[in-house]
Amino acid sequence: MTTVLDVVVPVHNEQATVGACVRRLHAHLVATFPYPFRITVADNASTDATWATAQALTGELPGVRAVHLAEKGRGRALKQVWLGSDALVLAYMDVDLSTDLDALWPLVAPLMSGHSDVAIGSRLARGSRVVRGAQREVISRCYNLVLRGALGARFTDAQCGFKAIRGDVAGELLPLVQDTTWFFDTELLVLAERAQLRIHEVPVDWYDDPDSRVDVISTARDDLRGVWRMRRTLSASSPHVFAIAERMGRRMPSGHVARQAVSFLVIGVVSTVFHLGLFALLRQGMASATLANAIALLVATIANTSWNRHWTFGLRGREGAGRQQLQALVVFLITLAFTSAGLGLLHAVAPGAPTWVETGAVGVTTALSTAVKFVLMRTWIFAPPAVPEQSTTQSRAPMSVQRGEIPAVVIEEEQHDRRVIVLNRD
Repeated sequence: MTTVLDVVVPVHNEQATVGACVRRLHAHLVATFPYPFRITVADNASTDATWATAQALTGELPGVRAVHLAEKGRGRALKQVWLGSDALVLAYMDVDLSTDLDALWPLVAPLMSGHSDVAIGSRLARGSRVVRGAQREVISRCYNLVLRGALGARFTDAQCGFKAIRGDVAGELLPLVQDTTWFFDTELLVLAERAQLRIHEVPVDWYDDPDSRVDVISTARDDLRGVWRMRRTLSASSPHVFAIAERMGRRMPSGHVARQAVSFLVIGVVSTVFHLGLFALLRQGMASATLANAIALLVATIANTSWNRHWTFGLRGREGAGRQQLQALVVFLITLAFTSAGLGLLHAVAPGAPTWVETGAVGVTTALSTAVKFVLMRTWIFAPPAVPEQSTTQSRAPMSVQRGEIPAVVIEEEQHDRRVIVLNRD
């Protein structure tokens, strides 16, 4: 029987609370969720009796499993457990259960129906009811403003510990998420928005846990560092994100290709001027116009490729740069063929044409090759690489099931299983 929902509860040194949390969550799911479910307690490097308590719960409650990770980090735990799950919908909630569990069904229903790709509980959405201190309220709202200004985020609450994602979407997005701690949620949501995935927001009733051990100031500082990192690296991740959008059947904003075209055009004008100027300069000392054009075009092509790599397609670093320059030699040969043919035609029609006429002929034929160059750069040279498949502890359900074909009837005897799994990070 396909597991429909896997609710992960990440814990670190929570021996006093994990038992009550899981029992309450399990009772709620048994009473309200009519499909096969699983609760996964993800113990990340606890040093108290949390792991032993989690193991005991797997024997006490059907449908509960425990996963142990050797390193601390909520983001690390969620990423490893979610990628290792075979469930159609993946969710998580904080162990303190600050969010009212009545919001769980509204959270996962849009994902099960295929209406949305990601769902989040929001303490800032209209209709939510929140009880918490002034410090947390101010920090949360200020953080939301920072995300809107720095990353263009449109979701209202990044850090509410109450989220869900479709399993197939998680397989696409999670390999791109770098953070292993509290910024994990924000990074995942920003990438989802940039991939044009639909994020469903659920207003929640949320009560601040007075015994929470989260260091608010330290967490806020780490989140701001994460925002700064993403602000600097968003362009580099764009090809991967756009590839996800295409694989998921999402249409990118019409302005995306237009922006690329404008950038390509501006760089093309600059590199063409550079090419023609260098050609005119070399032609003064060379008898062969074809040789002068070939040298000038080669240098201009190398510069054009580097500029487009950085500004048009948002790639940073040296990875793949050499290969892309070699691929650009094909563009060089195509442009060389156009310009050489143009010079040949000019010399056949007007032997002894002056340098300025030759330069004009080279410019016209270079412009004719521009469209071919842009297509090759988008679809071949700078085409986004496929996101590598992640190894998982279980195989996923067939795609026909993943895309929303939720079983309508549940056989109770097959609904639950008991498993204890130990994951070690590679």
